Amino acid sequence: MALRRALHFVFKVGDRTKTATFYRDVLGMKILRHEEFEEGCKATCNGPYDGKWSKTMVGFGPEDNHFVAELTYNYGVGEYQLGNDFLGLTLQSSKAVSNAKRLGWPLTEVGEALYLTHAPGGYPFYLVDKEQPPSDPVQKVCLAVSDLQKSTHYWTTLLGMKVMEKNEEKKTVLMGFTDTQCKLELHDICGAVDHRTAFGRIAFSCPREQLPDLEALMKKENQKILTPLVSLDTPGKATVEVVILADPDGHEICFVGDEAFRQLSMVDPKGNELLDKAMAEDKSDEWFAKHNRQKAAA
Repeated sequence: MALRRALHFVFKVGDRTKTATFYRDVLGMKILRHEEFEEGCKATCNGPYDGKWSKTMVGFGPEDNHFVAELTYNYGVGEYQLGNDFLGLTLQSSKAVSNAKRLGWPLTEVGEALYLTHAPGGYPFYLVDKEQPPSDPVQKVCLAVSDLQKSTHYWTTLLGMKVMEKNEEKKTVLMGFTDTQCKLELHDICGAVDHRTAFGRIAFSCPREQLPDLEALMKKENQKILTPLVSLDTPGKATVEVVILADPDGHEICFVGDEAFRQLSMVDPKGNELLDKAMAEDKSDEWFAKHNRQKAAA
């Protein structure tokens, strides 16, 4: 299981311009690659939408050794409803804290050297006010669960993660595939997990040969498979194979074949330029304003 690694979390975004400002100028992340698609993804990477969409990967470094964010933008959808499923991404960077203060981005001090801020769309981010480490500054992603014991069993016994830390008082379990990767924290909210329309997806890679076995295990254990093993094409780039699962609370989990994903996820030096070009060419806001209409709210 040490060959498995945490890759990224998928966020649906309604405003690409404000979102780009948050990730680039506040957090200090880089645009790793940007891709435009004319129709929906076979593995519903962009959610249950079949129109034109874009994918932007942002992070502090290459996806080979950094946990990054995948920002999916569906043309014509201006906002999504937040649920109680995503409880935050924590990263360590005093530079991000000072950037937020300088730019007037709202910050709330919630602990010693710990600040809470929100990405456009309302997604919570926790900033640790300490010097950015030479390794990946992203420490953990926190997801809500309704039954901590059941979820811990799923993620450890079925998916192979190891428990790093338990906190009975806070009702949390911290786990990961290795000590050096971004961790997953499960937090028992003592109630139902509601994903609404802003629901995300967490992605991991594993050796390609493990994908059929993983799918077979989930079938045997009567666990939910959202998308059986399928190949996904990106024009001009590597074709990857994925299986999309859902945990006991319906959190979407993508497992992708590692070998092809390493090729697909190579940093594109033109990523920044491609995103800026796409935003400049996206006249949808102007069109809706001109026709006195609003973008769809999912």
